[in-house]
Amino acid sequence: MAVGLRPCRRSWQTRDRYTERMANEVEIKFRIADRKALEESLRANQFREKTASTHELNTLYDFPGSKLRGRGELLRIREFGGKWKVTHKAKGKAGKHKSRKETETSIGDGQKLEEIFEALGLKPSFRYEKFRAEWTDGKGDVVLDHTPVGEFGEIEGEPDWIDHVAKLLGISEDQYITSSYAELFQQFVRSSNRKAANMTFAECGTK
Repeated sequence: MAVGLRPCRRSWQTRDRYTERMANEVEIKFRIADRKALEESLRANQFREKTASTHELNTLYDFPGSKLRGRGELLRIREFGGKWKVTHKAKGKAGKHKSRKETETSIGDGQKLEEIFEALGLKPSFRYEKFRAEWTDGKGDVVLDHTPVGEFGEIEGEPDWIDHVAKLLGISEDQYITSSYAELFQQFVRSSNRKAANMTFAECGTK
């Protein structure tokens, strides 16, 4: 006599975690003119530093012929403070804010995943590093990045919240940047006549 099987249902907690990994990323970048003043402004507006400045190394992967890039997609392995994450970003939407679907999860060993990617025909296409500090007010995040191509901040959260926080920090909409770090790196290479292939401090000759 066959035993009926009950359909498997994810718990609300599991579905919430899945939703978080599949969330739409909405953000803007901006150039930091005075980091100390910006940090003071963040504290004055009830932000707290949840992660002190920490080294981050990112490697983008693609198939031969840059198939992912051609579709406007991104596949990345990130090492941040000894912890690893893998991220896929779908093609984004251009506007006042940068918006794209992001799927991300933690992994135990990024180097092993790199071996798996390469076995599947994926190759490193671009590397970029930075030192990142993370701030939050519990509603969204502001990150401060020291990169080989300059000092940048990012505000990530709901669109209205982004605009509100930008105004609090003295950042006007004409200062919003929606370019990726790969695009900012290409701008740097063109303006400085560097021959760097990756956005690393060693290749860019910056500190």
